[in-house]
Amino acid sequence: MDAQPATASHPGPIGRLRLLLGGSGDASVTRRLAGTIFIIRVISAALAYLSQVLLARWMGGSDYGVYVYVWTWVLLLGSMMDFGLSASAQKIIPEYRTRGEHALLRGFLSGSRWISLVVASVLSLLLAGVVKLLSPWMDADAIVPLYIGCVTLPAFVVANTQDGIARSHDWMRLAIMPQFIVRQSLIIGLTAGAFALGLRLGATAAMLASSAAVWIAMIGQMIVLNRRLGGHVEAGPKAYDFHGWLAVSLPILLVEGFYLLLSYTDVLVLQQFRSSEEVGIYFAVVKTLALVSFIHYAMAATTAHRFAEYHVLGDKTRLSAYVTHAINWTFWPSLAATVLLLALGRPLLSLFGPQFVSGYEIMFIAAVGLVVRSAIGPVERLLNMLGHQHICALAYALAFVMNVALCLALVPRFGGHGAAAATSISLAFETLLLFWIVRQRLGLHVLAFGS
Repeated sequence: MDAQPATASHPGPIGRLRLLLGGSGDASVTRRLAGTIFIIRVISAALAYLSQVLLARWMGGSDYGVYVYVWTWVLLLGSMMDFGLSASAQKIIPEYRTRGEHALLRGFLSGSRWISLVVASVLSLLLAGVVKLLSPWMDADAIVPLYIGCVTLPAFVVANTQDGIARSHDWMRLAIMPQFIVRQSLIIGLTAGAFALGLRLGATAAMLASSAAVWIAMIGQMIVLNRRLGGHVEAGPKAYDFHGWLAVSLPILLVEGFYLLLSYTDVLVLQQFRSSEEVGIYFAVVKTLALVSFIHYAMAATTAHRFAEYHVLGDKTRLSAYVTHAINWTFWPSLAATVLLLALGRPLLSLFGPQFVSGYEIMFIAAVGLVVRSAIGPVERLLNMLGHQHICALAYALAFVMNVALCLALVPRFGGHGAAAATSISLAFETLLLFWIVRQRLGLHVLAFGS
């Protein structure tokens, strides 16, 4: 994909670095885009951590707890209320573009966002009705923030859909900066302004600031995205295939949904059987190791639409080479990041407080699952983009069930160590399943080593 002339001389270290980061081939573009996404995710993680520290200090424990509770619901529900359109965009758009189906392409670029907005608005109204019905039994301080959360959801969902559209055109900064940088900066700025003006910064005020940040970031992203699409896609009639879009999207939604459940199971089960202090220590470990998962996220975000493009072209040789490239650039950086984080584990955990250093042993257990999972790269995106999303969802569902069973068996006795072991075993099981599925369905070797 990035072949050099046979007569080219062997470059020195600087030349090799230029070859690594430069070039116009798909592999070079992918490395640069993945690096951009990784940097943005790291910056966003720092901003998110800063915002949580500031909000906790400005709001106090009770109001901050209500805010976190409501915002967590927004994140979880908002990630699933687009019916998988944000992920399926990376399959549908390249297919339409490659086949020259421009009317359907134009229809999807607008129709997918309208579907997201309408569905999210209807569901948000229904959720507001649920809040109204349950309000007599709810914490009175949480009712208004929950209503604000319902107002936030439509913008959150549309932003996710626009994220998928922008990724499909390799506009990675436009895809993720509004959500991960602009939104977090606005939340910090708006809440800091309210605090500086002497206003009471309770859960309601914090949710108002967060809702405004989501809407402002989404509208700004929409304006820029529409301008870019106007110069990239020629004007013309639109065609809509709602049934076909949802047929592709809903199984992908199941994959994303089970992935979210798999990600939260350990913390939720641990919370039922152990003290809040132990949960906090485990959560600190998970957040510290999050840097490793950012690498997988970056590669998945930049490769999915190319998998679909090569598949439509029928270029299996190029697809196989690109898959191998994506796997190598997921596994080896993940392994290096894991070694670095484990080496610096104690000082990193001490940033949370001296008592958090006791979770250092848990880091090694949790790291095993992340490294094993990275050995096959973003193959779940490969399966989704090539039409095997149903069996991919089944693999995630089985891994989720295993994780729940293992957590229930290990957490009561071993606490955070048991939660980490359950998750690592489940991730290893999921990795084996996905490896076998790709081998059987596609005939590809999807491991960072061996052949």
